[in-house]
Amino acid sequence: MRVEIWSDIACPWCYVGKARFERALADFPYRDQVEVVHRSFELDPHRAKDDVEPVLTMLARKYGMSEAQAQAGEENLGRQAAAEGLAYRTRGRDHGSTFDMHRLLHLAKERGRQGELLDALYRANFAEERSVFTEGDERLVELAVSAGLDADEARTVLADPGAYADEVRADEQEAARLGVTGVPFFVIDRKYGVSGAQPAEVFTRALTQAWSERAPLTVVQGGGDVCGPDGCAVPQS
Repeated sequence: MRVEIWSDIACPWCYVGKARFERALADFPYRDQVEVVHRSFELDPHRAKDDVEPVLTMLARKYGMSEAQAQAGEENLGRQAAAEGLAYRTRGRDHGSTFDMHRLLHLAKERGRQGELLDALYRANFAEERSVFTEGDERLVELAVSAGLDADEARTVLADPGAYADEVRADEQEAARLGVTGVPFFVIDRKYGVSGAQPAEVFTRALTQAWSERAPLTVVQGGGDVCGPDGCAVPQS
């Protein structure tokens, strides 16, 4: 069974939702038969790489609220994150383009380190004092190395704006085809969708239902000549 998760590193509910989903998956009896694939989704796809601003400023402008209201929202997110055992800085964070991070995540997917890099990026953005947006490519290279990627390979990807760009856009276009307008969004076996950072119990029910409805293979015609572990059928005429 495959679970695809559309998310963005700038999305705090994606950070929390990943932890809740993983808690449900850890208790799922068939977890070893579940493939988890992370897909790209940018909340701010048109933002320039050098366009960085404080999170509170962005929230106040985007949602038409005061910075005090935005700060209250951040405090609530901090409590939600803490309930999942996650560190969360409620003050002093930046907001910027995540496109290069998504490109690196596609490199990490090819190297079998996607989950590790996503965790490193989330921690850096939401829990650590250093910004992932203002220190340049070397900050991302450092995080890539911490996730098990080769530094020079990460630098090469970041230096080429076209590297893995098509893969990022393909994920985003697929999200649009599926009707995904917000993240996190979880798609289970391309049959069930779960929107948002739902409680772990919701993910448990969705996984259980999807697993129970997996149809056994129906053989429409049997008895033909086949090859198997003991060799191939010998024609009788």
